[in-house]
Amino acid sequence: MNKHKGLLFILPGLIGFALFYIIPFIVSVGYSFMSRPVGGDFVGLRNYIDLLQSPAYRLGFRNTMVFMGLSVPLNMAFSLGLALLIKNTGQYKPLYILIFLIPLVIPSGAMVFFWRVLFGSNRLGIDWLNSEYAMITVLIIFVWKNLGFNLVLFLSGLSNIPKTYYEAAKMDGAGGFRIFCNITFPNLLPISVIVLLMSIINSFKVFREVYLLMGAYPHESVYMLQHFMNNNFFSLNYPRLTAATTLFSLVMVVLTWGLLRLERRTSHV
Repeated sequence: MNKHKGLLFILPGLIGFALFYIIPFIVSVGYSFMSRPVGGDFVGLRNYIDLLQSPAYRLGFRNTMVFMGLSVPLNMAFSLGLALLIKNTGQYKPLYILIFLIPLVIPSGAMVFFWRVLFGSNRLGIDWLNSEYAMITVLIIFVWKNLGFNLVLFLSGLSNIPKTYYEAAKMDGAGGFRIFCNITFPNLLPISVIVLLMSIINSFKVFREVYLLMGAYPHESVYMLQHFMNNNFFSLNYPRLTAATTLFSLVMVVLTWGLLRLERRTSHV
């Protein structure tokens, strides 16, 4: 009986999710096998083959993977380091957390002018937004924007580690490095997997800042998959767009599934 009541409560959300996400996605997958959305012919995998042969798609895919490979470890390392520093700050702990959470509530559009002034004025003789240094700019913006979120997650994981573990280790003469390797890190594995997953998802959202700062065709070092899909949308190339979004969604589903399985395994260690 309680299960049926629970289903009634979530039914409106499920209907909305199906209408606005699941059904449109299924329709778009169908379009990826057509020559055009209306009155088109079935072309099989031709759109996918053309997509994989596109230099713009390969550039966007490569840059997206490079950015994810750099931004996610950097963000996790900085947030974990800060969490370890803030963990025992006593009465000032809420203040430090608040400071690092502020970027989360500042709209991206409000920060565009600031970033342009900071990076777009040939500082130190470099045009940061239109050179090979553009990737560094985007990495700085990403870490600044998402540091606080991961910080809170790591702090919650640290607070769940029993203090008796640390007290016993100190009594045995263990140093800080050994304590981290043998107590802190193993107990943080489950939350670290969640942080990793959220960081990967957030790394794809950086397109918003890049687009506002550099437009639809930025320097080639920061031309992402989202730029490719956005530009194909405006050029009305729906078969290529839907093929790109289908492949992107497939990669994200496999990645998320794998990380969730890893999280379940680490939570039972």
